Amino acid sequence: MKVAAMPVLPASARVVIIGGGVVGCSVAYHLAKLGWTDIVLLERKQLTSGTTWHAAGLIAQLRATANMTKLAKYSQELYGSLEAETGVATGFKRNGSITVALTQERREEIFRQAAMARAFGVEVHEISPAEIKSRYAHLNCDGVQAGVYLPLDGQGDPANIAHALAKGARMRGALIAEQTKVTYVHRNGRKVTAVDWETAGDRGTIACDMVVNCAGMWGHEVGKMMGSNVPLHACEHFYIVTENIPGLAQLPVLRVPDECAYYKEDAGKILLGAFEPNAKPWGMDGIPDDFEFDQLPEDFDHFEPILAAAVNRLPLLAETGIHTFFNGPESFTPDDAYHLGQAPEMDNVWVAAGFNSIGIQSAGGAGMALAQWMDTGAKPFDLGDVDIARMQPFQGNKTYLFERSKETLGLLYADHFPFRQKATARGIRRSPLHQHLLDQGAVMGELAGWERANWFANQGQTPVYEYSWKRQNFFGNVAAELHAVRSNIGIYDMSSFGKIRVEGRDAMAFLNHICGGQMDVALSKIVYTQFLNHAGGIEADVTVTRLSEMAYLVVTPAATRLADQVWMQRNIGDFNVVITDVTAAQAVIAVMGPNARKLLQTVSPNDFSNDTNPFGTAQDIEIGMGLARVHRVTYVGELGWEIYISADMAAHVFETLFAAGLAMGAKLCGLHMMDAARLEKGFRHFGHDITCEDHVLEAGLGFAVKTEKPSFIGRDAVLRKRDAGLSRRLVQFMLTDPEPLLYHNEPVLRDGRPVGHLTSGGYGHSLGAAIGMGYVPCAGETVDALLGSTFEIDVMGTRVRAQAQLRPFYDPSGQRTKA
Repeated sequence: MKVAAMPVLPASARVVIIGGGVVGCSVAYHLAKLGWTDIVLLERKQLTSGTTWHAAGLIAQLRATANMTKLAKYSQELYGSLEAETGVATGFKRNGSITVALTQERREEIFRQAAMARAFGVEVHEISPAEIKSRYAHLNCDGVQAGVYLPLDGQGDPANIAHALAKGARMRGALIAEQTKVTYVHRNGRKVTAVDWETAGDRGTIACDMVVNCAGMWGHEVGKMMGSNVPLHACEHFYIVTENIPGLAQLPVLRVPDECAYYKEDAGKILLGAFEPNAKPWGMDGIPDDFEFDQLPEDFDHFEPILAAAVNRLPLLAETGIHTFFNGPESFTPDDAYHLGQAPEMDNVWVAAGFNSIGIQSAGGAGMALAQWMDTGAKPFDLGDVDIARMQPFQGNKTYLFERSKETLGLLYADHFPFRQKATARGIRRSPLHQHLLDQGAVMGELAGWERANWFANQGQTPVYEYSWKRQNFFGNVAAELHAVRSNIGIYDMSSFGKIRVEGRDAMAFLNHICGGQMDVALSKIVYTQFLNHAGGIEADVTVTRLSEMAYLVVTPAATRLADQVWMQRNIGDFNVVITDVTAAQAVIAVMGPNARKLLQTVSPNDFSNDTNPFGTAQDIEIGMGLARVHRVTYVGELGWEIYISADMAAHVFETLFAAGLAMGAKLCGLHMMDAARLEKGFRHFGHDITCEDHVLEAGLGFAVKTEKPSFIGRDAVLRKRDAGLSRRLVQFMLTDPEPLLYHNEPVLRDGRPVGHLTSGGYGHSLGAAIGMGYVPCAGETVDALLGSTFEIDVMGTRVRAQAQLRPFYDPSGQRTKA
């Protein structure tokens, strides 16, 4: 492969991009398209020589969420136009794709995906085994239940796509230097100031305003150089390429996830690739310095089970020789979502890495989104699925990454059941109540590394998940837990929720600047509020409790604690405050239900009456023989308190509450119950129902915004929206048929026409039917006109009538919380 002559590197640049795979080239291309100059991309060897060159080049449109699908569709459209723009052939063609199901569970999964695709504007068709055979004659359809066909999916030449992007960047003035390794990164506080580079015969330094880590499987190591956490690990990825097959015509890409296999026809040959359940991590001792267009040793024994199933599924493979057995490394992240965005630890470090074998189909959109984010300083739309700020610091631990990566490669083709939990690298972050909950039958899930009781097994019931798309084995357990909360008392552990202490002489002024709510409140007052961006979108959904004249406690969801703290730090300006994560210092036990007050009165001498401790206030209490602080708030819509206890006393307080609660019929509950309860009450979930691109008024949260405050981030956008009127509303839905289940992303139809999709879905056990929320366009309409329509939800291609409301289906007046 020809290497371009070494360009003269400048002494300074606006941005230095490290890594010349398809993603780095895309970032350079899109920044250049935005008019950036002084772009320098440094590649340690040759462009594409890490992972891009051996990628399979599958280019699918459909991803798990609307915005990820938007990015994948953008990639496809971009690759279709690059050749005309740059003169570099990308090999892109829309030959379609077929995914087949060999089980009824997989059939439901892919049919739900098909419904979701329609909601996202992707053309898709559910097809029968006979229709599959008509499009892929070589397939043995024994055991095939059904399939889905996406006619506009495609494939391309990965290396040439990257070279086309690189040429497009150069055409607009970007400088790309190959055979140039970054050896050191200079830092001053939270900023990178320069990078050192060296070639075979020279070395130097480039001062820079920004730096982007596009280093692929080197991304973790490069991240450390930049003072940032980029959790990813390389795994071996296997495929074979057959000898030429005479007469083999162009075929759609074929995926058989139940056999962990995908098939791609290319130039008269078949490429068979695998995402096996037990992957082989690679590079534990670092990647060799001379790694360039390299492959790893063959491991036929590891690949043989995949091949054996494939020969049965595609009999022509038995008559065809193997031309190439390929084993190459690719990087995988702990949750199978790539890393994009601004590094939480640094103010001018950006990341686009860890693409989990979907780098080609993702690179165009990811480069576009990151470039816009860098250009404006704001996300162009919600990128929470891939925002690097979702990663917790411990997830950079090498042992953790090694253990988790064994699973994540295979999860690409595993059954994507609702509530599926990771099986590897577990037990790292535990509440002080962890063993107590296990002893009572808790079945743990994991979020942000936290082990959390999701539901409690009954005596004699095996305390494990049995996954399905139907009613899972814990369905009745959650119903019983919710009944306890609605009719008596439920106790559950909320210790994983983020707790951020904000203190200092400017604490009130600072929080008034970043919160939509009013922070100038009495001591012990709790304020439900949002952090807004300048467009009125929601960056965080929190409660803020005033602990003293100069100290507040911000409580956030467990998954967004780091992101929310980073938002505060980046908006601190000249305010004199200290921001401290105190999550691990305190356990939190929720006591909820109509008899919650009676339980607390049995274990504490304090007064929990409305006069002393009304809704939305906190107080310090004695409890058992310990001390705690109780917050009278609820996420389940009942009378209740969250009890904040120092970690050292948490076990004692739990034992005291549990013993007293047993005598009153209280029930231990899990977080699946909490989610069902909040859906019944119409409480929003950050990351699903409310995101940075959802306007706070359209989300129905205008009551939490106090525009009488003279200035706060997002105030002008709120006032503009009030004047202009709402373009859409977040509507709550309940199916009229009690049998179907909702999860999220199901299409919403208004008067027979698709208008959106559910942002959340679940089962309302108190209501006797599945419920959900979703945004519906309403520009210029009255509420009566909107709700007077006929609504349906598309469940696996079947339209189910739904009741629509803006008020909660359960206790719409909210009286139960204030009892």
